[in-house]
Parts: sequence; C-alpha cells; structure tokens
Amino acid sequence: MKSIRTIQIAALAAIAAMGLAACGSGSADTATPGASASSQTDDISVNVAVDENARALLSQSAKDKGTLTVAMELKYPPTTFLAEDGRTPIGFNPDMSRLIAKKLGLELEIVDVGFDTIIPSLQGNRYDMTVTSMSATAERVAVVDMIDYFKTGGSVAVAKGNPDGFAVDNLCGREVVVTKGSIQATKRLPELSKTQCEDQGKPAITGIILPSVQDAMTQLASGRIKAVYYDTTSLGWAATQQPNRFEVLSPQVNESTVSVALPKGSELSPAVQAAIQSIMGTPEYEEALGRWGLDGLGITEAKLH
Repeated sequence: MKSIRTIQIAALAAIAAMGLAACGSGSADTATPGASASSQTDDISVNVAVDENARALLSQSAKDKGTLTVAMELKYPPTTFLAEDGRTPIGFNPDMSRLIAKKLGLELEIVDVGFDTIIPSLQGNRYDMTVTSMSATAERVAVVDMIDYFKTGGSVAVAKGNPDGFAVDNLCGREVVVTKGSIQATKRLPELSKTQCEDQGKPAITGIILPSVQDAMTQLASGRIKAVYYDTTSLGWAATQQPNRFEVLSPQVNESTVSVALPKGSELSPAVQAAIQSIMGTPEYEEALGRWGLDGLGITEAKLH
C-alpha cells in the first residue's frame, strides 16, 4: 500500500450517544463496537434434544460427572460477553456452549477466564474445553485438540445503502479506514492493495488509520469516512445494533475458521466433535449466528485438528 495517513479525531463523546460504547480488549483485533449489553438471556438449547450418538461417545466418568466446564473470557461482544444483568453469559460462544452441552446431555458451567490463561489451563486439565473464537494455528494444535465450529475474517462496513458504491473486489483508488495495530492495518490491507490494485497497474488503496474501531464507526455514521475494514464479527454486531446506519458488504475480504479447544487427546474430543457436527445446519445454529450479527458465517464440517 503506497499511502497511509493518520487522522487524529476527538470523537469519544459521540460514541455513547450512538450506542457504540468501548469494550475492554486484550488486543487491537478484538476491540468491538456495540458493546452495550444485550438482554437476550434466553437459553437457545431449551427445545434441543440429546444426540444419543454423540452422548454414546462420552466416557462413563464424563457421564457420571454430568457437567461440561467451559472457559471463556466474557468481554468480547458479540461472541462472548455479559448481559445487562451483569452475570448471564451471552453471545454466540455461550449459545454454542449451551447447544453442545445439551446435545451431550450434560449440564453447562461457564467460567470467566482471562484469554491468555485459557490454553495453559486446558493443558493443566482445569477445564473441559473453551469456546472462545480461537483459530487453529499450528502452535495451538500442538498442545490442544481443536474442532471447527464457525468462520470469521475481515469485512468492509459502509453506510446503510452503500451510497458511495463500494465493492469488496474493487477498492482500488478508494480510502478505507483501518484501526491502529490491527491485522487489517499491518498486513491485510497492504496485501490487498498490492494484489488487487498495484500489481494490476491500478491506483493503490489508501489506508486511513484511526485509533479504534469505535472511532471508525462513529465517523462512518457521521459521514466523515466512507468505509471501514475490520473483523467481520465486530462489524456485523455494529450493523445489528445500528441497522439503519451500517451495512457489511458481502463477501468477506478474507476468511478464517474458528475452533473450540480441549486438552490434547481429551476423551471428550470425539463426543464434542459429534455434538458440534449435529448442531451444524440446525435452526438453532442459524439462529445463534443470526441473533449476534454473524449471518452467513456458519460452516458444515466440525473438523478435528
């Protein structure tokens, strides 16, 4: 990417008014807009039956224990956060955890754990598994079992109705906002500009760097910027919370698969894999995706890594 310019904007006061309150984050790639807690505390698994084939894969000790203990950090809407009551875990990951436990005929216990401690805790067998939007990297697969359960990636958000005619496959010569320190700023947009535009003799994409995605969405709503490139889950949530302000362009600019994780060689892994496979394609799976702004991010194979 040939041109990057940094804009300093004092827009924090507008965030609360728009319902784009900031959310604490462990990295620049996980900060999310729309962090006001949802009131959707209903149990999505209430009408789901036990999958006897999946339950048959459980060891007798797992059946006797009767509880599936799932670690996750409850700070990242729309996938993993707390409801307005300040105590009920909600989001796509809690919904998936409830569905997995129900398919296996187990009670669910969700434990709020710092993200960077989750894998060491799994290695120490403190928890049965995590459902926390991890990608199956080589480093992780070396120490834990991982099973795919949905996909994510990066997308472009624009004002409702896409008045400026942005298209994912033709951003050449356009200004696109990315956030400071994000993978979109450091890697994805420069790669996209090179392959889509510069290598084809077209004008480069100009990246505008803003401090956070909250700043970016505030300025998009005000019309000061035209397009934001960021994590699909975050942008989808913003569009869900502010449907008359934003829309997310399809398809995603880039894609990655997300996995649950269990201790390496866990006796639960075959049963959990079967349970996730049983969930895929069901109305509850589609509902869980849709209610958190993740439409179209479902997958069809619960692959074990």
